[in-house]
Amino acid sequence: MKLTKLLECLEYEVRQGSDQIEVTELINDSRKVTERSVFVCISGAVSDGHEYIEDVAAKGAAAVIVERPVDAPEGLTVIHVDDTRYALALMSAAYFDYPAKKLKVIGITGTKGKTTTTYMVKSILEGAGYKVGLIGTIEAIIGDKSIPANNTTPESYTIHQYFAQMVEAGCDCVVMEVSSQGLMLHRTAGIQFEIGIFTNLGEDHIGPNEHKDFEDYKRCKGILFTQCKLGIANVDDQWYKDVFKNATCQVETFGFSEEADLRATNVQHIAKQGCLGVAYHVTGLMDFDVEIDIPGNFSVYNSLTAIAVCRHFGVSVEKIQAALKQAKVKGRVEMVKVSDEFAMLIDYAHNAMSLESLLETLRDYNPGRIVTIFGCGGNRSRTRRYEMGEVSGRLSDFTIITSDNPRFEEPQDIINDIITGMKKTDGKYIDICDRKEAIRYAIEHGQPGDIIVLAGKGHETYQEIKGVKYDMDDRVLIKEVLEELHVR
Repeated sequence: MKLTKLLECLEYEVRQGSDQIEVTELINDSRKVTERSVFVCISGAVSDGHEYIEDVAAKGAAAVIVERPVDAPEGLTVIHVDDTRYALALMSAAYFDYPAKKLKVIGITGTKGKTTTTYMVKSILEGAGYKVGLIGTIEAIIGDKSIPANNTTPESYTIHQYFAQMVEAGCDCVVMEVSSQGLMLHRTAGIQFEIGIFTNLGEDHIGPNEHKDFEDYKRCKGILFTQCKLGIANVDDQWYKDVFKNATCQVETFGFSEEADLRATNVQHIAKQGCLGVAYHVTGLMDFDVEIDIPGNFSVYNSLTAIAVCRHFGVSVEKIQAALKQAKVKGRVEMVKVSDEFAMLIDYAHNAMSLESLLETLRDYNPGRIVTIFGCGGNRSRTRRYEMGEVSGRLSDFTIITSDNPRFEEPQDIINDIITGMKKTDGKYIDICDRKEAIRYAIEHGQPGDIIVLAGKGHETYQEIKGVKYDMDDRVLIKEVLEELHVR
């Protein structure tokens, strides 16, 4: 295609060569440059694409897109833009022939709840006959294909590539997690969202390689609501008005508050035969009862969000109820049936804040005991280990400390750090380095009314040791233990 076609939605300046040339591919990784391709120079945290201009020219690139002055070999077209990340987003849309315009795009942003809500929305819409793509923290789903994720919100080129594949697979809509980082780095620039959703905001993702401060974090979340037709917001969140202060969309709200357009009332915690869940009544814009086999008030928020979205797709109450009853998200408060006497769940909680939130939620179910099994990742903050040990010691009745992803550290050294935090409390514990044996111990010693929490790895299906990823899935370990115990 003509380079002008790729640039048609951008303001730019031709610094060298011509914008009338024919190009073959759009590339943002210098290692993948091919003959007659156009290379977009991105300034990243690790490397700067502007440093590779000589290299890509030698490989046959026809043009480069830059955001600062560069020395370029003769014969290479140089196009200057204000921001190359923004340019990559709009050029990617053009390169794949604007696939977002052929889909109803639903974007979910917030500190917590994004992953679970995307799967709930997908489940409800599919139950109503829609074909739905998904892009999120765990994976991208296109038809029958699942692609493991590297980032919550992929690079803009990958997003449009996925959208194009979804259109080809016959999808009519896509639900995607939209991270503040993705918004800040223009990964979703130029996409017109049908619906944008705000779940909540906590002090997270603030640091040298993320957001400079909380104000910047809030501002970036708010970008989504300048790009959507309808914004759906958690009215109970204290930062809701800050996030929506520059919104240009129509706004609807959900929550427990009397102000909410869609409101949860009469919430009940359900515990029966080794399963935990919630039931509540939806009032306001809709009026019906809901029951979900995922515990906690956060499940009420997540499901309310999904209901608020699916209302706009004309989904019947019966189909919403049926889909929510079946809803299950891998590694996110995922109930695993092991006994009628006690409950067990798998969760991705891998820092003190998420573990504390989960354990406090489970206290509402008045368990006989909370038994927590967890480890911490190697080559990561030691402070996290002390903090998680302290949280589990304070909020669990019994803790089984085990191995997670030790990476290049010795598993027992990591366990000893967790014990340091644990000893600041009166919490009882045991350490069992082998994760499968830790699970076996918990199940063998399970007591009526217990809730066993297997935390840290969630949806992961591997264990990383000395640079090698070995197959390991908590669900598989539980299944093997149950089979072995029944054999005995």
